[in-house]
Amino acid sequence: MQDLKITLIQADQFWEDKKANLKHYEALLQSVSETNLILLPEMFQTGFSMNAEALAEQMENSLSIEWLKVQAAEKKAALYTSLIIEENGNYYNRGVFVEPNGKISTYDKRKLFGMADESIHFRAGDKETIVEYLGWKINLQICYDLRFPENCRNGEIDGQPAYDLLLYVANWPERRIHHWSALLPARAIENQCYVAGLNRIGKDNTGLNYNGQSKLINLLGEEISNLSELESVNTISINYSEMRQLRERLPFLKDSNYRSLDN
Repeated sequence: MQDLKITLIQADQFWEDKKANLKHYEALLQSVSETNLILLPEMFQTGFSMNAEALAEQMENSLSIEWLKVQAAEKKAALYTSLIIEENGNYYNRGVFVEPNGKISTYDKRKLFGMADESIHFRAGDKETIVEYLGWKINLQICYDLRFPENCRNGEIDGQPAYDLLLYVANWPERRIHHWSALLPARAIENQCYVAGLNRIGKDNTGLNYNGQSKLINLLGEEISNLSELESVNTISINYSEMRQLRERLPFLKDSNYRSLDN
């Protein structure tokens, strides 16, 4: 199985300004080449806004998703991020995993951040999404989901781990960044998987500061990459053989009571 090259784009975001955000990401993406997967922050083209009705798009005619499809095709890499989607009169903080061939997999954030009234303005998802991409099984998550280990319990299905990589795209504030830095390795250790956590930097219109600390974590909870607090673009490889060998040496997942939360 091939290694997977992951690009973390830790960026500032322009508040509720889709055009400015897309232009900014285009500039940052110019330096990206020879990668397999690119992560952008949560609500990538608006910032973490509760102005759902004004900012929402629909899946079938979303200009932002079309932009993601163009970037995926140009970079020959998948992109994962989230945006505000309206569907049947409900608003979702929806993760979209866009592959180079245009295929889209979606995940609706299940744990909504009540302290910011996200649970008032948005509807929670109720299904787990695991994407198979280039031989890797990838579990899609968004920000506040990180606090809830039951959301991503790994285990074996027919003798094989349910997934290999956890992705978190986030707007995680500086005032609680210690929690972010503690929980990402915890999720990696307990689920015997790689974890990629992509956060933003800067300040939003609610007054919250964000200081990045985007990370890639290995199965032992060790940092492979930490982007500190600067705007950064960083590509890192994760190794499938090393993951498999460690799981064989430490077969903890055999004892996990895995169940998919959408069953």
